Amino acid sequence: MILYTKGTRTLYQSINPYTLETLGEYETFSDQQLTNVLILAEKAFADWKHSTFASRNDKMLRVAQLLRERKDQLALLITSEMGKIISEAYGEIEKCAAHCEYYARHAEEILRDTVIPTEVHRSVVAYEPVGAVLAIMPWNYPFWQVFRYAAPTLMAGNVTLLKHAPNVIGCGQAIEAIFREAGFPEGVFQHVVLEPERVEQLIQADIVQGITLTGSERAGSNVAALAGKHIKKSVMELGGSDPFIVLADADLQKAARVAVQSRLLNAGQACICAKRFIAVADIYNDFLDAFQQEMLTYKQGNPLNPEVKVGPMARLDLADTLKKQLDNSIRQGARPLLGGQVQGCSFAPTLLSEITPQMEVFRQETFGPLAAMLKVKDPAEALAIANQSRYGLGASLWTQDLEEAYFLARKVETGNVFVNSLVRSDSRLPFGGIKKSGYGRELGEYGLKEFTNIKTIVIEA
Repeated sequence: MILYTKGTRTLYQSINPYTLETLGEYETFSDQQLTNVLILAEKAFADWKHSTFASRNDKMLRVAQLLRERKDQLALLITSEMGKIISEAYGEIEKCAAHCEYYARHAEEILRDTVIPTEVHRSVVAYEPVGAVLAIMPWNYPFWQVFRYAAPTLMAGNVTLLKHAPNVIGCGQAIEAIFREAGFPEGVFQHVVLEPERVEQLIQADIVQGITLTGSERAGSNVAALAGKHIKKSVMELGGSDPFIVLADADLQKAARVAVQSRLLNAGQACICAKRFIAVADIYNDFLDAFQQEMLTYKQGNPLNPEVKVGPMARLDLADTLKKQLDNSIRQGARPLLGGQVQGCSFAPTLLSEITPQMEVFRQETFGPLAAMLKVKDPAEALAIANQSRYGLGASLWTQDLEEAYFLARKVETGNVFVNSLVRSDSRLPFGGIKKSGYGRELGEYGLKEFTNIKTIVIEA
């Protein structure tokens, strides 16, 4: 991604992961450019925080309209920059548009003053904007990850600075252009091109009052430390090693179909992809066979081909990392059943069985199309194995006993549990993790209020 350095600045390359051709080159901002960005954000916030919800609604609904009108070119941009199959890229654009509509229609109601009954004349909780929110966003969902935070942030009356991943800078620029065309004032949404080591220049600025990061555990640890150093509110949505638990009474064919979908969605490059597949002994062999047969139906190739179901991984180094995790786990005793071949960024869908908690594919996040299958004796052991992880983002649980499902779901140590369903994000529901998967919440009512000043007002007669 880094082409060369120019003095204290870096030139990034965007490379198509399927063809390996260069799509664009982008120079990072100078110190003066960053200063100008911060000045502009401060000026914009002074006005934007006083804008009406009606005005914000109109602009956000216009963003949704523009996304749908330009879905063909935007989906192509996503696929070209990070390799997502084109049908998933279209789905990502539509999800962003619907998300904008949700917050445009519900933000005012959610942020309405709350009256708390007390012994005094009036006690009110108000939700007020705080300033600029700095967002450090990843490449795997280059539009959705941005809109996920941006729509509630802007509807709450804040402004934002986006530092996007270096391999999807074209997506970052396209998003900024859409917000500007939709009528958002200059400085309300700004995209910056910046090296990771210079992020503190933005975090320390007075106008920046919140930091949200979606990314790796290492990136989250570094940015969270800087946020703490400068006493700034932060939300961290980090890695995951989600368990997919299959009990004896599950619908095995449906479970296997959704399991493979969950593992291979976005070529396995999602924090909430299922990664550890845990099945009880009574149905383990049947589930493993059904999983294997379903995985064989996933054609890999050119992500622009509508018949292809698995595209390339986003970068060569990511494929290399996954291959090392695969090879190390095989040396540790894992049994390879499918896949394992790597050509460029294309990593064949891979299935391993006979996994133990000591293996890399169990202990680490595997960010790619690699599935690890574990056999347990009963639901109690399944729960123990599921919780034996440093991560706690999502989990999928499969059983026809819905009372038992709810009981077990309360004991799974994650931020999200989906019963008989794919783990997914929903604008209406809070999303986030625990343990090394991060802290804070996005989406829903809680995500809208994360970057507000929750102000108590007490009036005595």
